[in-house]
Formats: sequence, C-alpha cells, structure tokens
Amino acid sequence: MIRYSEPMDARSPSNTPVKCRRVLVVVHASLVPPESLEGYTPQQIQDWRAEYDIVSTLRASGHDVRVLGVLDSLVELRSVIAEWEPHVVFNLLEEFDGIVAYDQHVPAFLEMLRQPYTGCNPRGLLISRDKALCKQVFAFHRIPTPQFAVFRRGQRLHVPKQLRYPLFVKSTTDDASLGIAQASVVEDAASLRARVEFVFDQNNSDVLVEEYIEGRECYVGVIGNERLTRLPVWELDFGSMPSNQSAIATRKVKWDLDYRSRYGIGSRPAVDLPAGVEAQLDRLSRRIYRALGLSGFARMDFRVRADGSVFVLEANANPHLAAHEDFARSAAAAGLGYPQLLQRLISLGHAYRSPWRVLYG
Repeated sequence: MIRYSEPMDARSPSNTPVKCRRVLVVVHASLVPPESLEGYTPQQIQDWRAEYDIVSTLRASGHDVRVLGVLDSLVELRSVIAEWEPHVVFNLLEEFDGIVAYDQHVPAFLEMLRQPYTGCNPRGLLISRDKALCKQVFAFHRIPTPQFAVFRRGQRLHVPKQLRYPLFVKSTTDDASLGIAQASVVEDAASLRARVEFVFDQNNSDVLVEEYIEGRECYVGVIGNERLTRLPVWELDFGSMPSNQSAIATRKVKWDLDYRSRYGIGSRPAVDLPAGVEAQLDRLSRRIYRALGLSGFARMDFRVRADGSVFVLEANANPHLAAHEDFARSAAAAGLGYPQLLQRLISLGHAYRSPWRVLYG
C-alpha cells in the first residue's frame, strides 16, 4: 500500500480551517480569465482554463483575489504588491516577454521583494527548464533516462554511435509539447537532420535528441518543500490512434479537443503496472525532485516498458493546474480536492524557506 506523506508545512485542509488571504494571481497578459464561461467555445476556454479555474475556485473559497496580467514589464507587479500587500502571489506565468527561458526571473523578482509565491523556486525552474542540463543531472545521479545528444545551432550535426534509431527530437527548452509532432520520431539520418533543422528554425533553440522508448506514458505528481507527497501514478491513454503513428504526447494529443475526441485520447489512473514499478516510480520521483532542487509542486514524466523497465523523460516544474487536467485529477484520487489542492500550494508558498527567509527569518 502506498503511503502519501503529509507535509509538515502544509497540513491537510480537511483538518485545518482555511484562512482567507489576499491572493494576487499573476498570469500572462493574454490569459486574464473572464468572469464567466458563457459565450465561449470549449477550445477558446482551454486557452485560459487553468487561470479561470484557479481564480474562480480561490474566490469561492473565500480568498480576496486580484488578477494581474504581465507581458514584458514588472513595474505594475511591484506597484500592486507595494500597495495591496498580498499574502501570496499565485504564480501562473510560464514565460516573460515571450521568452520561455525567462520564467524563473519572475519568482526571483518576487524573492527580492520578500514576497511569498506559489510554485517552484527560481533555481529549480532554471534547471528543470533546461532539458539537456536535466539529462546530465539524471546521468550523474544514475537516474535511468534514454540515451541522448544535444545539437547546438551552427554546429556540425554528428550523431553519437551509441544512439539507436528510432530517435525523438525536441527543443531543449520549450514545454507543453510545443513543436512535438509525429515527425518528431525519426528513423534515419536524413529524417533526423531535417527535423533538427526544423526545430532550430521554428523554436529558435538548441535541440535534444534521445532514443525513443516504446511503452506506457506515466505521470507522477509530487507536492512539497522539505517533505514530499507523491500523488497516484497517472497514465496518458492514446485511445485508438492509428497503429502507424507513434504513441507520443504531441501538441494535438495534449491540446486539440477534436483530435482527442476522435481517437478517444484521455488520461486515467495507471493500473496493472508490472510488479515493483509503482514503488520504483515513487523512489525515482522523489530523487528527481531533490536532484533538481524543486519546490512547491512538479510532475515527472516516465516511459514504462512492458518488461517493467522505467525511464524518466523529463521533469515539469509548475505543471498545468486546470481542474480537469492530470495533476489535479491525480490529487483528487489521493483525496485532495481541487480547492484543497490550491490551498495546499498556497500554504507551501508561505512555508518555503527562500534565501531571504533563511537569512532574515
């Protein structure tokens, strides 16, 4: 039986009254949610679904909530914090000024203001965002991950001999399956070269190439700072996708509602895992969380082969938090409803020992 440890710094809301707070929800300027879903299509709603779910749920829980859209300036953020003095900033920014790699600078700015915030710390965001660096950390800690190589812009394309086709090609920095398509899985050198050049041009980033692992795609959520709660293992069900397509989480698989409906794609609790795999996923998720210096909450993505061998694909700090998405559903399966999950993240943000807190108390 799996035991879900209770963080010392965020006791379960089921036995602790919720304290209403001033919560400043910081979102991308284009994702400020409306007051109501009325008049919007499901696909339109999906763009800002997490923002809407969080804001409406926090307000229904009694919190005093303000929403601030941020694009390329932190001046207004600083002004609102100085004037309103929020108890916590609920950080939903995944980029700054259109640059994904700058997302860690927002919590760094909040730390310099000595402002508590939800989600991962700047260092954990920086390391986990860089997929190539993550792979090196995994290798150092002997955490099983597919063989890989990194290709830099302007350098000669040389494929190491230890890499075996098929290979999977993706950006070293982008997330949310940006740029991931069926063409990301390549079978030969010509296809590899073409896809690497495509990612260079489309994503304007270095390219990570790793061995493609055939198997089940499993997600493991972790919540906590010093003490960790591991959520139930979740699985991406590829439904009735054509057999000539690779079972990978492409942009369409994750976000295209019509495509998902057509092939019956969804997610569910992972059942009938090979013996010992769940315990292994538990150990690896905790090791990854510690190795990358994560805090708040994160999701680890794994591939599990039929023989029970496990490979970590990547770690996602601050994963998608919509009420119907994998992380929240996994938390609900562990007995942590959506309002309680958000309250837990707020409590963890308050309790996180950031450098200013360690120094000044």
